[in-house]
Amino acid sequence: MQSRILYRGTAAGIAARRIRNILGPVMGKGAWMCKTHEVKLLNTSSGDTVKIGEVSFRLKSPRNPELVPVSHMMDMMPQTVAQHLRWIMQKDLLGQDVFLIGPPGPLRRSIAMQYLELTKREVEYVALSRDTTETDLKQRREIRGGTTFYVDQCAVRAATQGRILVLEGLEKAERNVLPVLNNLLENREMQLEDGRFLMAAQRYDKLLEEHTKEELDAWKIVRVSEDFRVIALGLPVPRYTGNPLDPPLRSRFQARDIYYLPFKDQLETLYNVGPNVSAERLSQLLSFATTLCSQESTNLGLPDFPVDNLPSAIKILDLFPMMSMQHLVQRLYPYEAILGGGKNQDVVDGVLRQFELIDKGQHTNPSEVVSVEPLSGPQEGRATVTLHILNKHVSFEVPAGSRPTRTPSHTSGFVSTPTHTHLLAEMMQSHLVKDMCLIGAKGCGKSVITKEFADLLGYNIEPIMLYQDMTARDLLQQRYTLPNGDTAWRASPLVNAAQEGKLALLDGIHRVNLGTLAVLSRLIHDRELALYDGTRLLRSDRYQTLKEELQLSDQEMQQRSIFPIHPSFRIVALAEPPVVGSSSQHWLSSEILTMFLFHTVKPLDVAEETSIIQGRAPNAPAEAVQQLLHLTHSLRKTNDPTAQSLASSLSTRQLLRICRRLSHYPEEKVAHAVHKACLSRFLPSLARSALQKNLSNCTIEDEQDSGAQQGFDLSCQIKDGLLTIGKVSILVYSPDEKMKVPDVLFYDNAQHIMVMEDMLKDFILGEHLLLVGNQGVGKNKIVDRFLHLMNRPREYLQLHRDTTVQTLTLQPSVQDGIIVYEDSPLVKAVKMGHILVIDEADKAPTNVTCILKTLVESGEMILADGRRIVSNPKEAEGRPNVIIMHPDFRMLVLANRPGFPFLGNDFFGALGDIFSCHAVDNPKPQAEFAMLKQYGPDVPDVVLQKLVAAFGELRAMADQGTINYPYSTREVVNVVKHLQKFPEEGLANVVRNVFDFDTYNKEMQEILITTLHKHGIPIGARPSSVTLAKELPLPDCRMTGYWTTNQGGNARRKLLCPTESHPIDVKGPVYLRVQGYPLERHEARALSFSEQQTHWQIPISEVNIICDITTANDAIYVATCNPVSLFAMKGGTLTARCMDLYDVFPRSISGVWQPLVTVAALGTPLDGQVVLHEEQSNTVLYLDLETGAVRRLLLSQEKDEPPRASSGWWSSKQNQCFKMCREFAHKNWLLFYQEDGNQLDVLDVLEGKIHTISLPINLKKVFLVAEDRWLLVESKTDRKFLLTKPMHMGGEHSGVCQLHSISEDPVSTGFGMTLGVEVSAPEEISSDQLPSENLSAALGQKIVSPNRILADANSFATLIVGFPDLMSPSEVYSFRRKTSLGAVKGADVFFGGGRGTGRAKRANCVTLLGANQVVRAVSPSDVPLADIYPKDVTPPVTAAYLEVTDLNAKKVKYIPVPRSQSVSPYTTWLSKVSDTDVVLAPMGSGGVVTVDMGGCVRIWETGLDNLQRSLLEWRNMIGAEDSRPMQITIERDSGLDVSSPKHGKVDPMNAPHVGGNQWAGGTGGRDTAGLGGMGGPYRLDAGHTVYQVSQVEKDAVPEEVKRAAREMAEKAFKERLKEIHMSEYDAATYERFSGAVRRQVQSLRVILDNLQAKGKERQWLKNQAMGELDDAKIIDGLTGEKSIYKRRGELEPELGSPQQKPKRLRLLVDVSGSMYRFNGVDGRLERSMEAVCMVMEALESYEHKFKYDIVGHSGDGFDIKLVKSDQIPKNNKQRLKVLKTMHAHSQFCMSGDYTLEGTEHAIKELSLEEADEHFVIVLSDANLERYGIRPHRFAEVLTSNPQVNAFAIFIGSLGDQANRLQKTLPAGRSFVAMDTKQIPQILQQIFTSTMLSNA
Repeated sequence: MQSRILYRGTAAGIAARRIRNILGPVMGKGAWMCKTHEVKLLNTSSGDTVKIGEVSFRLKSPRNPELVPVSHMMDMMPQTVAQHLRWIMQKDLLGQDVFLIGPPGPLRRSIAMQYLELTKREVEYVALSRDTTETDLKQRREIRGGTTFYVDQCAVRAATQGRILVLEGLEKAERNVLPVLNNLLENREMQLEDGRFLMAAQRYDKLLEEHTKEELDAWKIVRVSEDFRVIALGLPVPRYTGNPLDPPLRSRFQARDIYYLPFKDQLETLYNVGPNVSAERLSQLLSFATTLCSQESTNLGLPDFPVDNLPSAIKILDLFPMMSMQHLVQRLYPYEAILGGGKNQDVVDGVLRQFELIDKGQHTNPSEVVSVEPLSGPQEGRATVTLHILNKHVSFEVPAGSRPTRTPSHTSGFVSTPTHTHLLAEMMQSHLVKDMCLIGAKGCGKSVITKEFADLLGYNIEPIMLYQDMTARDLLQQRYTLPNGDTAWRASPLVNAAQEGKLALLDGIHRVNLGTLAVLSRLIHDRELALYDGTRLLRSDRYQTLKEELQLSDQEMQQRSIFPIHPSFRIVALAEPPVVGSSSQHWLSSEILTMFLFHTVKPLDVAEETSIIQGRAPNAPAEAVQQLLHLTHSLRKTNDPTAQSLASSLSTRQLLRICRRLSHYPEEKVAHAVHKACLSRFLPSLARSALQKNLSNCTIEDEQDSGAQQGFDLSCQIKDGLLTIGKVSILVYSPDEKMKVPDVLFYDNAQHIMVMEDMLKDFILGEHLLLVGNQGVGKNKIVDRFLHLMNRPREYLQLHRDTTVQTLTLQPSVQDGIIVYEDSPLVKAVKMGHILVIDEADKAPTNVTCILKTLVESGEMILADGRRIVSNPKEAEGRPNVIIMHPDFRMLVLANRPGFPFLGNDFFGALGDIFSCHAVDNPKPQAEFAMLKQYGPDVPDVVLQKLVAAFGELRAMADQGTINYPYSTREVVNVVKHLQKFPEEGLANVVRNVFDFDTYNKEMQEILITTLHKHGIPIGARPSSVTLAKELPLPDCRMTGYWTTNQGGNARRKLLCPTESHPIDVKGPVYLRVQGYPLERHEARALSFSEQQTHWQIPISEVNIICDITTANDAIYVATCNPVSLFAMKGGTLTARCMDLYDVFPRSISGVWQPLVTVAALGTPLDGQVVLHEEQSNTVLYLDLETGAVRRLLLSQEKDEPPRASSGWWSSKQNQCFKMCREFAHKNWLLFYQEDGNQLDVLDVLEGKIHTISLPINLKKVFLVAEDRWLLVESKTDRKFLLTKPMHMGGEHSGVCQLHSISEDPVSTGFGMTLGVEVSAPEEISSDQLPSENLSAALGQKIVSPNRILADANSFATLIVGFPDLMSPSEVYSFRRKTSLGAVKGADVFFGGGRGTGRAKRANCVTLLGANQVVRAVSPSDVPLADIYPKDVTPPVTAAYLEVTDLNAKKVKYIPVPRSQSVSPYTTWLSKVSDTDVVLAPMGSGGVVTVDMGGCVRIWETGLDNLQRSLLEWRNMIGAEDSRPMQITIERDSGLDVSSPKHGKVDPMNAPHVGGNQWAGGTGGRDTAGLGGMGGPYRLDAGHTVYQVSQVEKDAVPEEVKRAAREMAEKAFKERLKEIHMSEYDAATYERFSGAVRRQVQSLRVILDNLQAKGKERQWLKNQAMGELDDAKIIDGLTGEKSIYKRRGELEPELGSPQQKPKRLRLLVDVSGSMYRFNGVDGRLERSMEAVCMVMEALESYEHKFKYDIVGHSGDGFDIKLVKSDQIPKNNKQRLKVLKTMHAHSQFCMSGDYTLEGTEHAIKELSLEEADEHFVIVLSDANLERYGIRPHRFAEVLTSNPQVNAFAIFIGSLGDQANRLQKTLPAGRSFVAMDTKQIPQILQQIFTSTMLSNA
């Protein structure tokens, strides 16, 4: 039936005419198909009536017709809407209030407005938000003329005037606000603040019958109109987020569900909107939308499809019928951004496919904007846009701005790329119908594109930066005071933009609270807005209609505070994509989807990004740009979250910045720029390794230590007004305000100058700088110094927790009742062009600091008092309230590094890419040392070096996460300052100023003390703990005989030896790899002082044998011989360089050939080069340790190679042995001879010649006692000969070598008897003489003579005076032993029984001429242990003793050398090297260096002078322990003069006297003799022995107290064991695992606690009735409101926001057979057990945060449940049971490997569980290849599900399997723990860097 609108009578009234206008065009089509309800307007004599169906309603004419909604009626009223209207009318007639509930969208509001329009009711509309308070609903105070009065708000106005109150968004209001309306709704009563009382109409009328109106007015009773109704619009909560309705409130409403219109009605509407679109496509689109609004899709967690936006999308489709539907759907419902590629995205794709909306390629999208032509005349403010699509042009009209438009080709610094051209074309389409939102990652060009879009259409942009705690008032209207003190409202930029027709740019809608944004929904959907002061903004056509109907002028409309919204006004919102899976950041809700059309800004591809960079930074080096883009895109492509986060700091914006800089400084490294942009110095170790790996994959060479760049001069100087730092210069600034230029104490050091040079480069390029670093590294100092050098004034802002946007910009204050705004430093700096230093930027909430973005980016910012900052002076012309940004203004922001332990806000993450970032680190050791030296010029260097080294190591530990606190330079500087002022205080005491913070954390303290001890800071040592070896007296020195060199003419006695020379035959060089190994040097004098100075371990395997050590200056060379290799260590450095000579000396074939190597270090000019001599094959190698060159020197010409016949090296020549004499190696010549041979080969390395001397005797030993005199010992007879040779051999007169025999004559005893002389071969003879004072001291007589020290088995030392230079008989003095060395063969420590046969090769005896000492290593059997150790002390087990014979003090002492950690199994071989387990060499003038067979190098100080010096230094470091009681003395002038000094009376009682000027022997008096007074003649001690108790003993705790404490602890422990039924044996077993990981557990728990604390951090609660004054509410305070305070409190989680779910962790451990089998090799099973133990202990009692389970995999299967997530072991016994299960399983399981299946299964299973984040950690050994598992397959599995973070830790690998495997796996996802001790460390890294990053 045609619906009819019937008019009775002629006076139809305005409404009839309006409805005819609305429905006129529709009537023809007959589209209004009301089967049942007609809407009739009846005009009768008693007034007009509206009839819907059978329900009729009498109309009243409105008193304020401008408040009646206009043009809301639909063109064609669907039946459903008519039914809703009829229902509302029924409720209206009943006088009930209604609640329209339904999904988000404008439909409910539209129905309410249609009803009001139909019934001609005035409306009071209020959009509720979380900021709405009761004053917004009831009454608000305003000040006029100095007095406050109340202004009725919407609810009161509606009630008294009989209007309809429309409340929208009930679920947004905070819970206790709406109950103020309860009584008004129920009984129509309300008490008002101004004392009036609203009363229901019936009661009022009753009273009126009895009283007059005047009386009621006097009682302040006001009638509530009977026409007053409330229509509430709300969303159903639980399904949507928000606050649920308060039950009492809910009970007062009648509800009606207003769901989307039925399918048929919708389709009808769409047909009408899009006549050109095929019906089939429309129905497909609608079906898709309806499917996504169904209950099922909600259950999947998909937001609703915005059905209400379909008509606008169809409008676009109507113009572009060839457009792709899938694309259109993406605009309405950007599901890729919402769902981020999870399984739900596939669901949506499936639905799209089902309705054939997926592109098959026949549809396209517009490709570019061809032209923009402005229209003129009546159409002004519009433009015709032509787009190019599918080879044709389509034109259409769109709104345009007031500026001239322009065509796309005329660029203004915008580099267009295909992607952006497409995007702009699509934005033009959306602009036709609706506001839009651009979604894209930060720095991808959203703002730039919007600006270009605005320029094309001639729009002015109004940038509005949104922040998190922005309120609805900030968005719409703010209060301020007029000059006379009256309160008024100021429109916000958004409202101004709406009235002026600008493009409002809402930057960051992902940050702002949804409840706040909801206020805009009416503006966005209907272009209507009701403001706080009662102003109403209407859509321009509605405004016109209203104006015409009421026949009012614009002037009159404005008096009624109604304004039009400009038709060109548009909103563009910018947002970052929602974070998938995170509960807090999913801003893209159903509600926001209805507001905009969405465009995603895709990251650019390489070509486009290159073109942009070339356009904006044309001079950047091409290769660098290419490398950068390669890196960025490879990071963006991976689905690894770590790589993604790195990619986000390399946004297009950041890349442009890097390239701009590279184009100015092309010599810079790309890697440097990348590290700077990513702040790689402070990345968690995982991310850092991922970055390293990606850099190397992209062939970007990583910068080595920047120490390499320190070659050039780093200095800063100011010359002729030009400041130069390093290589960069800038003119010095001349400021107006000199006093604001900082001046700071700053000691230049290389590293800080490099940072400043870097900063200056960026400063010159106009960047704002961000400095990030740990605390105390000198960020403030650097900045102040930087500004001081440039002479720039600074403004300083310190941010903190409570910083708000207001405090950043303006400080409001009240003066004489008027609000005055003080400029903050920020505004001052902008005005004056100063430098703004923002300190502690990470302490302020990021939502506050993000307002800096618009300031940096576009140079614009709106202040709270309505002024705005602009950067472009042109824009400021003719506009009031504008501050022009000074061109010199810059920001320098300082922040601590993100993450633990600072737990600040991630300023770098939020705003890092708009600044140029610089990481400030602690200075490098040299720089730090230099700086400390300036702070403490008098502090000894040794002390400073120790401090620098110890703190350096502590910082490294903090970086690895072993300790939590990063110790900084600030702490060291404070220590040094203290030592400088109080030099007598020991270092060990002063460092406690820093470390006492950690005294109560036992684990931490252990780490600190071991580190400090390692670097020789004796914290905790006492000055008395000196453990030097006991000195025993030497036997007397006796003269034992003469040596006579025979020179007589007897030819047999004087033999001439022929010499021949030939050049060396050199083979090679071959280049071998020189490897560097880090050394851990441990200072030995930490807790006590002994001869040992330092020790460290050389990295050798246990089968390797140390066979020689030698020193040159401060370098130490150690040779090993199985396999042969050479280690070189420099005194101060921490690395050992190693050359493996395995290829030169292969391991022997049959294992008999046991090479023995001697090494000689050459001197200048060949420093650092050595000669290696193998004694059996006589191989001589010349090695260069810098380059790794190895050359072989062939000594004899005849046989190049030893014959390798079947006899081989080892059978015939088994006993041949060659020796090298290296006494003069520092002069670059060496001597070689063969035992029992008869020739000497002298090798001159510099000349490259060999001189061979033939001898008439067979040799046993050769000693080079001087360069030209050599002592030869004949074999068999031990007779001695002296060989003299000319100094330079091989000259023209090759002088002949002469051999003189030496006869040893006994000393005559005087009775005609002579003592027989034993002829023995010496072990060592010095090659130089003792200085004469040492000689005199040794012999006890003053004597000057040539001399040599000789050492042999029978004497401690023997002096030969006069030898070898004097030919007269030389006297021999000897200190004889009781028994000769080696006579007693003690049972061997290691091997029991004697050592192998054969003489040892190393004499192990050293003469230290300067210290007058002979030092030798002797075995314990040769040591008089009974004399050294008391009876009750067992001597320690040692490798050897160092026997130090001191000829000055005539003492001998035995220093024990600790036994080595491990000893090679080749015992006979070892016994050939040395009698003891050590090898010895001299080190400097007063010390020796030993290396034991386990490879432990120890440096000993033996010289007495050196020891005394060191002991003094050591005692100074500890500080004198003052046992005198401390006195507090207050010096004051007593006024008594000192009378003449006297002895004073002597007290016969000798009682103590203090003061009094009378007694002798008193203390603290005047004039008398005594202690501690003043003016007495001398000190006098009255003779009582003072028994001093040492301070330590006083402070010590009595023993019984300690014992009681121990017993208490033990008792408790046993009780606990009994409680959990655990035996003590079990407890000990568990302790073995638990103890090993205690430190890691501790530090993980510390981190977890801190996170917990951070999660619990309280928030500001606004609108409180007490607390601190909220700046934003000052005006409300003036007017006398109560709730103007804010206070800290626990923020209730927003209702409906998802519960914080625990993180889900699965530990997958390998319990396969190989774990058990190889456990003996590297302890891998035990380490896994430790790791499991660590996880169980660390996560104990954090079950609500981490839900974990532990699963094993082995040949038996891939999910062996060890710990179930719901049965977590609660105590040690249960945990031990888990560990035992692991052990037993791997012992008895089948072989096989299920790593892959286990991982796959775990990832699948976990991804199905609900959790905040999912982690799988796989512990496995790396022998995957053995089971045929390909590494890349494993890599695929690890990254198979982006929602599950999977990590693999490979333990133990045979060969380099694990490292090879790691190369193929994604970076940061796999770790190799070769030393299984690292596993807990690695787990801790994984926890801290990923799990906790966003916990």
